[in-house]
This record gives sequence, C-alpha cells and structure tokens, in this order.
Amino acid sequence: MQPLSWDEFRLVKAIADTRTLAGAAETLGLNHSTVFRRLNAVEDQLGSRLFERSRTGYALTAAGEEMLELADDMAERIVAFERKVAGRDVKPSGELRVTTADTIFTALLAPILLGFREQCPDIRVEVLVENRDLNLSRRDADVALRAAREPPETLVGRRVAAIGWAAFAPRALAAADGRFPDLADAPWIGYGEPLAQIAPARWLARTAPAERIALRVNTVAAAFAAAEAGLGYAVLPCLIGNASPLLARIAPSDAADTSGLWLLTHPDLRHSARVRAFLDYAGRELTKRRRLIEGE
Repeated sequence: MQPLSWDEFRLVKAIADTRTLAGAAETLGLNHSTVFRRLNAVEDQLGSRLFERSRTGYALTAAGEEMLELADDMAERIVAFERKVAGRDVKPSGELRVTTADTIFTALLAPILLGFREQCPDIRVEVLVENRDLNLSRRDADVALRAAREPPETLVGRRVAAIGWAAFAPRALAAADGRFPDLADAPWIGYGEPLAQIAPARWLARTAPAERIALRVNTVAAAFAAAEAGLGYAVLPCLIGNASPLLARIAPSDAADTSGLWLLTHPDLRHSARVRAFLDYAGRELTKRRRLIEGE
C-alpha cells in the first residue's frame, strides 16, 4: 500500500474540525469536488471509512479518530519545529504576527508600530485584533499584548503595567448644575459573556441594580462606544475613558480591580531577532506610557 502523506492527514483533520467538505475546502484552499475526491481516494487506499455522512455533517468513525489523533500529533510537532527554527534567526527581518485586543490596538499599539516600522523596516508586522486569546504555542501569533491577571504558564514575557479602570459617565447625562446621577440611579452599560466575570463587571454588579443595566455588550470597545453615544455609564479602562472629551470620570481608578498588561511570546521564539526587537522596542514604549495605562 502506498504510504500516506501529510496532505492526507491534513485533509482528514480539516474535515473533522469543520464537519463539512465545504469547510475543509475553505481551510485547505481547495474546491469542494477536490476534497470529496481526495477523501474517497484515502478511504479506498485504507480500505476503511473514516467518516459517517449524515445531515448534520461528517462524523469520525473509529478509524477516523485514530487518524485524527495522529494528525493532531503531527501538526503539533511541525509547529514546534517551526517555532524552534524561527527562534534561530539572527537578523531582525521577516514576518512578525502580533495579537492584541481592539481597544489596546487603537489606544496603544498603533502609535507604537509607527516608530517600530521606522526602526526595523525589514520586519513586516501583521496584527491580529482579537478579543479572545490566540494560541501562541500553535503559532497563531508570535507576540501577544494582552490584559490578564496572570499569563499562561506556556508563555514568557513581562508585565509592563497595571490597567486602571474607572466608572465614566456621558457628559450629556449631567444636570444643568453639572452634577451626574448617583451610581445606583443612572443607566449603565453592562458586560455580557465573555466579559461577565472580569473584575470591572463584578464591581458593576455590586454597584448598580440589575434593572439599571440599559444595555449589555461583549467587548470593551462596544461599551466605550455606547457610553460616548450617551446610552449610560460604563466601567472602562482609564486608557480610553480619560482620553474621551464626551466622558467624565466619576469614580476613582480603584473602583474596579486592576489587571496587568502583559507582553508575551513563546519560549522557543524569545531569542528570535525579530521577536526580540519587537519585545524590546514595545516594552520601552509601553513603559513610557505607564501612567496613562494605569489611569493616574
């Protein structure tokens, strides 16, 4: 029997991950008919069905599960090899993938990247704006600038600052004498999943009655936009709240617990010239902005 190639394992993994031929085709950059033909060829070669077809999609058979387990192991080994090779470069050049949240990119990272591009013109930066944490172990990104109490144990880096939060009110809600409604009487912008358990959301739950929540959103950027539009008070990072002429800070920065802003990478990449160059430059620039980040 002809030995299976990595392409066959990738095919099975893509179908298993998406449960459809169309999804697998998109993942692999192929058309639907090619995926269908290649799957049939693999099953004919093995003499065993790898998937059961149904209206809900493609479900792995026992043989398919064994092949997927091997495919996952092979994929992890390939990514680990790529990390180690990428970590051996000696010149700060090539592609660098950085991930961060939308508010951090807008308020912090974008202006920092301008200076970094001037200092390291041979490094091509790709920014992945994601409010969910990407997996640096899988090379989803090379560097992460993220807010967290503690970073994952699989990553290395440093805490560059605390992130100060405070309650902010739309200036449009102020009375004629300039005073704002009390915290318990004002409309509020609340946080839904996946932010419902962060410390600022818990502080809000203790401060404002549930019936005063006028709107719930699932990103900090959305809460900021809603507050600026006058929909209600919001607990926001001081980094963005203090900078808005439409908002007034009405509770101190210790109104909500602070998380840390971390600059992180995978251990295999920390000696890469392009990663090191970015970590050093971004670290210096973020340190200059510490008072801004911490809300002083």
